[in-house]
Amino acid sequence: MKWLVLLGLVAFSECIVKIPLRRVKTMRKNPSGKNMMNNFLKEHAYRLSQISFRGLNLTHPLSNYIDMLYMGNITIGTPPQEFQVVFDTGSSDLWVPSSFCTILACATQARFRHLQSSTFRLTNRTFRITYGSGGLKGVVAHDTVRIGNLVSTDQPFGLTLKEYGFAHITFDGVLGLNYPNISYSGAIPIFDKLKNEGAISEPVFAFYLSKDEQEGSVVMFGGVDHRYYKGELNWIPLTKAGDWSVRVDRITMRGEVIACADGCTALLDTGSSLIQGPGRLVDNVQNLIGTMPQGSTHYVPCSVVNILPPIIFTINGINYPVPGRAYILKDSRGRCYTNFKKKTLRTSTESWVLGEPFLRLYFSVFDRGNDRIGLARAV
Repeated sequence: MKWLVLLGLVAFSECIVKIPLRRVKTMRKNPSGKNMMNNFLKEHAYRLSQISFRGLNLTHPLSNYIDMLYMGNITIGTPPQEFQVVFDTGSSDLWVPSSFCTILACATQARFRHLQSSTFRLTNRTFRITYGSGGLKGVVAHDTVRIGNLVSTDQPFGLTLKEYGFAHITFDGVLGLNYPNISYSGAIPIFDKLKNEGAISEPVFAFYLSKDEQEGSVVMFGGVDHRYYKGELNWIPLTKAGDWSVRVDRITMRGEVIACADGCTALLDTGSSLIQGPGRLVDNVQNLIGTMPQGSTHYVPCSVVNILPPIIFTINGINYPVPGRAYILKDSRGRCYTNFKKKTLRTSTESWVLGEPFLRLYFSVFDRGNDRIGLARAV
């Protein structure tokens, strides 16, 4: 029986389309751009679910952006126009810049030229995204969106008209993969539309974020390729259907509970470059690591990275260690710093965001059919 299951998995994985990855190098050596991105991602908790609007199986390539964000190509329109977007489990809306946006921020991005698309349809709804260091304004439109060979016709998406504070970022837009209730436009997210139309065989998608900076990262739709992880997937129920958050039992270091003493929640967020938590508890983690703060950044001697203790997130009874080499990064000057950050949004209960430092270690499966997340050690 076991060999029949194995044969089935191999046959299934062969049906998944794989697209070679590419790496985006821009801004890596641009100090002002790097600072802007750090402000955008770190200080303001990169969660596009803060957006507010008014009135076949596929493995898709992702690129590592400043060792932080992973992007892949989609196309919009007829004929197709290509955009590099962040595939984000923390939001549900798709947006890209429009040709009407002429300020510097948009000038560095690919802009959608609606007059060149025969399938474009405009609505009278507008949207606004607000961050602490910038924001976006735009309109809602419909057109054909393609992710590899997945095609969503008449897909609603946002077109930005103005962008503030993002002059040095180089991703073009964001494709949200959270539940429909997180969509502030009220529009059906692209994953739901594809699922409802039978374009994908199973209502799941999965992420493999390679530890190699140059290649290997993928997002796969409609199935799971077992070759990207070791052992068995551990399935974790969501705290509630409608958001990719799970319950965490505790957070420990050297056998001692350092946070989440009475249990807490954590959002698994592919659109975040950090591990984020309540300010007091993050300060405690930084102190236990032995960091030296300089402004909002906490540094450690690079010589100690390999001997720093792992921080263990216990989720649904399973330990998920995050070693020092995963929670320490190196800046352009060769200095080592932690990627723990205080959440700017306060909540009544303790909550954390587990971004790419965690997700690089653990292959993640987002199962909409059963409202659960599967985790396994990434290869």
